[in-house]
Amino acid sequence: MTGYVALTFDDGPDPRHTAALVQTLRREHARATLFTIGRNARTYPRLLRSAGRAGLWIGNHTWTHPDLTTLTPPRAGAELRRTQALLRKLAGTVPRLFRPPYGATGPAVRAAAARLGLTEVLWDVDSRDWAGATTDEIVASAARLTDGQVLLLHETSPAAIAAVPRILADLRGRGLHPGRICPETGRAVAPQ
Repeated sequence: MTGYVALTFDDGPDPRHTAALVQTLRREHARATLFTIGRNARTYPRLLRSAGRAGLWIGNHTWTHPDLTTLTPPRAGAELRRTQALLRKLAGTVPRLFRPPYGATGPAVRAAAARLGLTEVLWDVDSRDWAGATTDEIVASAARLTDGQVLLLHETSPAAIAAVPRILADLRGRGLHPGRICPETGRAVAPQ
């Protein structure tokens, strides 16, 4: 098998782990997509800029990480707009990808994202790092990835960061490579 998969990390930038993630990806000559929380980016702009300089792709993960399905449409839209504006200012590019917190979505959420030119991206494989999965369990989850699929990880998880070299080694052994997420399809494709 050959192809591309997307490694995605939610909830950053995180002062404890983002720098280590960026270093690990650089050392491994790999890229990933970071779904960034706006208020975290405002608090830790240097970490976000460092990720951008390392060639990581930046996506929108709302301003405060709410369940968007519980908000009014104007409030949900504001969560996305505020984050878009800040990420554009800090990263120098306009994010085209969006991940709803908790994967909570629906027609109103997708419509709010579409109005901003954002493609909603969920995941095919959940590492369950958010539930306390160990590094070994995260690596085993990633071993289920196939061409075009997206893996959910979190910048806030030390076990996920520790798993990255082993995940990449397994992917290489199976002819898979870390790629970008295509804004048109939400699937992993070759990086550009």
